[in-house]
Amino acid sequence: MSGLLLRATDRLSTPWKNGGGETATVAVFPEGAGLSDFDWRVSIARVDGDGPFSAFPGIDRTLTLLSGGSMALNGHVLTPVSAPYAFDGGEAVQAVVSGGPVHDLNVMTRRGRFSHSVARVRGPVALGGVPAVRLLLALDGGYRGLGAWDALLLGPEEVATVTGEGAGLLVVVTGV
Repeated sequence: MSGLLLRATDRLSTPWKNGGGETATVAVFPEGAGLSDFDWRVSIARVDGDGPFSAFPGIDRTLTLLSGGSMALNGHVLTPVSAPYAFDGGEAVQAVVSGGPVHDLNVMTRRGRFSHSVARVRGPVALGGVPAVRLLLALDGGYRGLGAWDALLLGPEEVATVTGEGAGLLVVVTGV
């Protein structure tokens, strides 16, 4: 397996932009960028209850629920099996959490520089060489070499095949 292995146990948590919780960065570009100067960012947040999301004007966001009950964002309900939900990071978003705390995967790209897509995948994944960054987040321990919430990050043109019967999320980040 080529690419950069990003272990869930190595992630550090940081406060949300609005101070209402914490997030753990999975990957960010440029490396070391903060909440105000990233071009793209992938993170996992724990959401304990209802409240507003931080505003990120000029940012496109996609949220995917990883665990817990459900979370409604301005009426759009996310569950751990629902499709990823894309929205404008600058819009006012109110979260309503049901069934206890939830964890979500948050993918953000700076509009005009990068775009992204997020898809749920299952089973072996072949990541061919394309002019895009790809990140596979393992949702369970079913992929060989990846534990739950570990990620494999591939740069443009890198290739990898991830074997096993795991479930995952595939994030593709493309320059515009």
